[in-house]
Amino acid sequence: MTAKEQISCGVVIVAAGRGERAGSPTGGPKQYRPIGGRPVICQTLDVFTTWARATHIVVVTHPDDDLLLKNALSLSIPNTAIAAVHGGATRQQSVLAGLRKLEGTGVTHVLIHDAVRPFIDHVLLDRIAGAFELGAEAVLPAIAVVDTLKRGDTAGHVTETVPRSGLYAAQTPQSFCFSAILAAHIAVESAGRDDFTDDAAIAEWASLRVRLIEGAPDNVKLTTQRDIAMADEKLNRAALPDVRTGNGYDVHQLIAGDGVTLCGVFIPHDQTLLGHSDADVALHALTDALLATCGAGDIGDHFPPSDPQWKGAASRIFLEHAAKIVRDHGGTIMNADISLIAEAPKVGPHRLVMCENLADMLGIALERCSVKATTNEKIGFVGRREGIAAIATATVVFAKTPA
Repeated sequence: MTAKEQISCGVVIVAAGRGERAGSPTGGPKQYRPIGGRPVICQTLDVFTTWARATHIVVVTHPDDDLLLKNALSLSIPNTAIAAVHGGATRQQSVLAGLRKLEGTGVTHVLIHDAVRPFIDHVLLDRIAGAFELGAEAVLPAIAVVDTLKRGDTAGHVTETVPRSGLYAAQTPQSFCFSAILAAHIAVESAGRDDFTDDAAIAEWASLRVRLIEGAPDNVKLTTQRDIAMADEKLNRAALPDVRTGNGYDVHQLIAGDGVTLCGVFIPHDQTLLGHSDADVALHALTDALLATCGAGDIGDHFPPSDPQWKGAASRIFLEHAAKIVRDHGGTIMNADISLIAEAPKVGPHRLVMCENLADMLGIALERCSVKATTNEKIGFVGRREGIAAIATATVVFAKTPA
């Protein structure tokens, strides 16, 4: 097994702070303030949930912020399972809570990141992983100090000029071998120390060798109200949101039988739909609509009817697979709409359950799902009750691919 294959990265997103310097407390904690139309933490999570190396993500939050976090997660890319845990009175305590949440997950390394650094990118994350592959036990992204530094006294006068050679501004994610940093945090807690300002300082205290790597100039921490306003302006100046709409159409023949399956609901009927799977024409059309939003072919490319393993298969398998492909491409499913064209059976009595099924399969809110039905006024093959057709539309918002 190669070093690359052995590395499994967990992520701890620290989001338990109150953000006193970010303006009026009525605006809420800064990690939940809106930038670019979504909470700061959403922008941060998008980067990690679309990074292939992240196997487990833990958000450390304040007990008062559970609803804020729930809302933020609903607006983020649900590509990777995200766990949550309450933090402590200090950042140090919060990080330890996040690390303990990762125990037993099998991660070998952990990246500890501030929720209010939303402009992290995959290039920096890959540099960190690369340092791990070369054997680093602790990695600190940092930017060399370029400004002249002055030391001042309590009266506001300069007392000396500090040489900037060898000085760096630390960033996050500060990243470590998981077992080593967990042990260091536990040791610090046992020693009664609570004065460390970052995790690299704890690693230094525990005699871990911290390797410096090049940070990212855009990976700034949003601290003040002005920082948040500038981040919002930056995102709003960006390109138009990547909203895509996909359409799908499917039809299945009706033959003598005892019922049809539509949107995962079996409806007793004197006919049945003919197909290799369960012939759920509605879910087949929606599967194609979702795949269309990211150019991923159609249902036949992924589940060919010639393959015997799909004989009689429940079509929710196809739809959930398509939804995963969309999310793996950075998409967030915003809406799913299905129109069924059939003379019979009646869909109305089953519409709510159908919509509930769609919401469950796609992992979206019920109000984002729609199922409608109409007849073909006894015209054509539908009118002659020879088949049922379905037209589906899916709307997906894709996040920008991180640099």
